[in-house]
Amino acid sequence: MNTMTEKIVIIVQARMASSRLPGKVMLPILGKSLLARMIERLQMMQHKADIIIATSENEEDDVIVKEALELNIPSYRGSLGNLLDRHYQAARRFKADIVLKIPSDCPLIDPRIIDQVLEYFFANRGKYDYVSNLHPATWPDGNDVEVMTMACLKQAWENAGRPLELEHTTPYIWENPLIFSIGNVSWKTGLDYSMSHRFTIDYPEDYYFIEKVYSELYPICHQFSCQDILNLLNRKPEIMQINTQYAGVNWYRHHLDELQTILPDQTKKAPKENSQQFEQSEA
Repeated sequence: MNTMTEKIVIIVQARMASSRLPGKVMLPILGKSLLARMIERLQMMQHKADIIIATSENEEDDVIVKEALELNIPSYRGSLGNLLDRHYQAARRFKADIVLKIPSDCPLIDPRIIDQVLEYFFANRGKYDYVSNLHPATWPDGNDVEVMTMACLKQAWENAGRPLELEHTTPYIWENPLIFSIGNVSWKTGLDYSMSHRFTIDYPEDYYFIEKVYSELYPICHQFSCQDILNLLNRKPEIMQINTQYAGVNWYRHHLDELQTILPDQTKKAPKENSQQFEQSEA
């Protein structure tokens, strides 16, 4: 566990704008918003941490601030496009020592995985500036955990300049292993489901998948795990088929020519993009 003197702040970046599924964070899941369900998952973790919802100053995101109030979760409003600045300013505002980045499109995230990454970070306290379970990823997509020191985030904020570094918050860190000490936590099973299993949301089919998983598992156990989801998919493979066409699709696909640490087999184009000449930037 973390020492009593270090404050962990989880920053969940959320906005209503999305090129493929506008307003996805407010879609209903068993009577509550997708964002509310995700916050509920984060509150199940064992480590003590403050949760902050970081959204933009745009008027369309007033609904997210209202939702945060109803959930009794503090919020921060910052830049729409520069998420690195929004992340840093939110962390500074809430006096973070350790910053935990969890994207708002992971409503099925397993709190046990978050704790595992944090445990590794604190077991190696002082050794790493940044620890994630993404470089390389092994768990099903949608269990994204990134932990960094405030000093690490500040250094990225001061030095990052490329558009993708500002939009996606942490690439300046994990793209510079000579500047930062980087650790990674892999799935203990030895399996790699990062390109085959999709638990995140970016398309309508993802929403139908997530809604179905919740309707199957939540009434049985509110704290259902990643393994519970996998067991469900084994029992009912038709559920996995709902969004399997998008498995492996992520934002890396737009930046393979810029990213030095990402290989082509760590991403793929969405089915509809294979026939398009022009691709829109990631939402």
